[in-house]
Amino acid sequence: MGDYTKETVSDLLFQKIDAIIIVDAQKDTYKTVKKTGLFENILDDEGPYQKLVEMLWFHLNDDSTKIADDYHVFVPMIGKFKGKYVDKIKLKYQEQTHLVQISIYPVDDISNRYMFILDELDNSEYIREFLTGKKVDTIQSSFLFSMYVDLIKDIAYSINVTEISSNPQNYDVKYTVWRTMIVNMIWPEDQKLFMERTDPEYLKKNLEPGRTTSFDCQMKNLNGVFIWVKLIFSRAATTNDDDFRFVFMVQNIHESSLKLFDTLKDYEELASKDPLTSIFNHGRIETEITNSIESANSTGKPVSYMMIDIDHFKTVNDKFGHSTGDIVLKQFVNTIVDFIKDYDIKIGRWGGEEFVCVCYDMDMERLKFLSKLLKDLIVEVEFEKVGKLTCSIGLTELKKGDTTAVVFDRVDSAMYKAKSQGRNCIVIE
Repeated sequence: MGDYTKETVSDLLFQKIDAIIIVDAQKDTYKTVKKTGLFENILDDEGPYQKLVEMLWFHLNDDSTKIADDYHVFVPMIGKFKGKYVDKIKLKYQEQTHLVQISIYPVDDISNRYMFILDELDNSEYIREFLTGKKVDTIQSSFLFSMYVDLIKDIAYSINVTEISSNPQNYDVKYTVWRTMIVNMIWPEDQKLFMERTDPEYLKKNLEPGRTTSFDCQMKNLNGVFIWVKLIFSRAATTNDDDFRFVFMVQNIHESSLKLFDTLKDYEELASKDPLTSIFNHGRIETEITNSIESANSTGKPVSYMMIDIDHFKTVNDKFGHSTGDIVLKQFVNTIVDFIKDYDIKIGRWGGEEFVCVCYDMDMERLKFLSKLLKDLIVEVEFEKVGKLTCSIGLTELKKGDTTAVVFDRVDSAMYKAKSQGRNCIVIE
């Protein structure tokens, strides 16, 4: 094997290693002692240590895109290491991805000075890493972030941001500090819930050993885009009631949440719409009347109401049959919907041939004018198989102290007065 001394081994290692960097984290500086190959292009001779950390870890895997600025609050923490540390990262340079192994050694036990040894791995290792990563992806791709928490010591450690590195970082941070750092990445409307559910006293009080709690919210991903995530706390199952250690994980549920919201929206529409005419049904338009009263009370803007009834519709059903009656109803509704499309007016089927419109930001003078145009338009329509039809319209405007029942009774009374006065007319109450 030949005679190898400390000096010859040191010389051999220096020749084989691609890059060597000496770091002083406390002074935020680094100096490159050696660089070859890829590292000649990406490493400066010296510079700020935080910039080095950003270059090595704060980009998306297999991409040169920088991580959103909010996540850069973790730069000083990731740059501090306890003992020896090894990691593999992917760097993209000139459209080519390079797999790099980083070995980090503390210069001594008390200072924040380190020696970084960087080596680019060959293509076969990259392929093996890629295939392994694909296998892991099938299991863990939905988990974006994890860490362990000790509430008694107020420490979060073994922090792993999956898109930055597949390995946990060997630094720790005070859990109470972490909460204040991460809250800015939570959707503003969800921040109060986040602070409540992650509060140490809340977790101690509400989570028994071995139990898990979670809640959904929106959180920025590394691209700076808000996505739906599930935040999970699992308390360690120990026999010591005073042992408050937890696993915390962030799971990406964005796609499944969007699918769920679409499904819920579909069911909401089914529950809110009249199956024949596709406008609001009785329950939903009644809710709209209530909503309009609350809106008017808070904004001070006028709201008016219109009830429309097709004249002599029973004769249509008796003479032409209910299938023709359904066709007439749909054509009648389509005519109204097309007429009101440029206004903030919500329409619903109250029952049979009666329809209610909630007219936002509209006083009585304006509604009276529009309702006359609508009545005259209905007269001109040629309804399939039936020919000409007319309608009776009742109008009312929201008054101080009105309730949903009072508003409906008044507009209903106005509409029936229009029918009793000969139909094809408008009555205001």
